[in-house]
This record gives sequence, structure tokens and C-alpha cells, in this order.
Amino acid sequence: MPAENRTEKATPRHREDARKRGQVVRSPDLGGAVVLLSGVLMIAMLGAHMAEALARCMTAMLGTTSRPQLVTSAAGLHELLKITLSTALGTAAPVAGACFAAALVSGAAQLGRPRLTALRVDVHRISPRKGAKNLFGPNAIFETGKALVKVGIVGAIAAISLIPNIAGLASQVGMGPLALGASAGGKALEVAEHAAFAYLLVGAVDYAWRRHRHERSLRMTKQEVKEEERRYTIAAEVKQALRRRQLQAARARMMASVPDADVVVVNPTHFAVALSYDGTKPAPEVLAKGRDLIAAQIRRVAEENDVPVVPDAPLARALYSSTEIGQVIPAELYVAVARVLAFVYRVAHHRALAGSAA
Repeated sequence: MPAENRTEKATPRHREDARKRGQVVRSPDLGGAVVLLSGVLMIAMLGAHMAEALARCMTAMLGTTSRPQLVTSAAGLHELLKITLSTALGTAAPVAGACFAAALVSGAAQLGRPRLTALRVDVHRISPRKGAKNLFGPNAIFETGKALVKVGIVGAIAAISLIPNIAGLASQVGMGPLALGASAGGKALEVAEHAAFAYLLVGAVDYAWRRHRHERSLRMTKQEVKEEERRYTIAAEVKQALRRRQLQAARARMMASVPDADVVVVNPTHFAVALSYDGTKPAPEVLAKGRDLIAAQIRRVAEENDVPVVPDAPLARALYSSTEIGQVIPAELYVAVARVLAFVYRVAHHRALAGSAA
């Protein structure tokens, strides 16, 4: 369908169908920017605490290694490993947790409610030709250019934050190690923050562009909108008529199967259940069932076709409430139904003998 004919906005149902197929707006750059910014902000908040923890760890490790008898013993090595792991977990866990939470929130905000059907593999959609076109075609060139532009923007912002501080490096000559480390760390964190915010802006622009393309891809023609309205906006009277016809057709199919039954178990006035057993299934099968007027119709069709009708009120009620049409009877009714079928077979056998004797 030519793109110029798709002038109508997507209907809510069309959007929902696209979401079920996995067609959603998602910007990897926006998610990455949120994760990066969360990590940088967490480091800015806990930077002093992390530096103190690393300093304590280094002091403890140097103190332990200064005693050879501890380094060469299992207890000493265990102590070194304990100090290292506890410091690493204590400093890295908050940053990693913040990045993980940011990734979850960003993904949920972009994707919305997850659809497992989108993960289903469709081999018919696997096309090497389309894959090669995506890798080497115009779209790949466009994406490469866009990535270079994004890297250039983030790099330019980082350079703008760093260049003015170059002139002040000479004043830090002779500064103590702690002061020099604090100054360098602060400048590096400042540059990282500016770069992260620039990356966030790039991600927001990328998301807006992807959303624009997604909206264009979902556009519909006027004919498609009309067909969807006809398909899903059926009047209530039409729906009721369709349901009545479906019910009548199902009832007619059920009544047509009654002559094939071996027996009809009835509660004389309320219930009727037609059963058949041909030996191919593990138990008798329910061909038809009904109550009141439908039960009377089942009895009438059975009598017209010489199908035995056996009154057994408890069994008829149990069969009606515990079975569905086309299913075999439950195990707890095997004995009761077997007795009814045995009675029917005996009566049929006696009639056959009487007829042959006559």
C-alpha cells in the first residue's frame, strides 16, 4: 500500500495489535543515558564514602602484607580476600543497584506492559536477504552516521567542560596526594556529569524521532479504518442475532447426534443425557444433554429413532452437572453407567432372540 495513502491516525485497536506483535517505541540511547546518569549521580553522592572505604581497604591490605607470616598462611590470605570482597561489594553495590533500577524503570516506561507473544519465534519472518539489507543498506548507513553525531555531541560537551580547567593545572603542582586526588576526582566527576546530561538530551531526541517514525508506520488508510469499524462496531441486536443462530446451530448438531446414541438417561421431567459407547474410547461419551424443553426434545428424538430411554433421576442429574458434550463420563460414574448399558444390551439381546424365534 503506498505510503501517501496512509493518511489516518492509528486506531486504539490497531495500536494494541501492533504492541502485541512487539512493535513499540524504544530508544537504546535513552535507556543507556538514564543508566549512565544514575551511576554518575550515585558516585557523586557516595564518592567521599567510597574513597574512604578504598583508603581503609588499602591501609588494611598494606598492614597485612607487611607481616610475611600472615601473607604465607591460609588465615592471612583469607583475611586479604575478605577485606577485598567486602570493600568491593560495599562500594560497587550501590552504584550497580542504582544502574539496575534505572534500567528497569527506563525499559518499563518505554515498553509498557510486557508481551510474551512478542518473544515467539516466527521462522517465516527470518530472511537472510532482509538481514543483509539491514546490515549494509541505507538504514545501516543512516544509523552509523547518527551514532557518530551522537558521539561527537557528547564528546564536544565533555571537551567544553574540560578545556577551561586545563589552565588551572599548573597551580596544582606541589599539591599533596590527597588534595590532588580529590581535585582530579572532582573535575572528572564534573565532566562525567556534563557528558551524561548531554547523552540524556541525545537520548530524548532519539526517542522523539523513533516515536515519530513509529507513528508514521502505524498510519492507516481510510479503507482500513472503515473495515475495522465494520468489524468491531456491530450493533447489539446483530450480536444477539448471531448468538441465537450459533446456539440454534449447535443445538441442531446436538439433536442430529441423538439417533446414534446407545441410551438416553432421563430424569422423567427435567434432565436427559444421551450416551454412546463404541469401544474406541475408554468410557462412554456424552452426545447430547439438556434440561426441561431441550430434555423433552432429546427424549422425543430418541423415541422416534428407537434409542432406549432409561429413567434414572440421580444418574441423569449427575451426568448433566459433571459432563460436557463430546467428553467421556467421569470415573466415579463408570459403575452406574455400566449397569444402565448392561441392562440396555440385555433387553436388546432378548428382543433379538424373540424376533428370531418368531
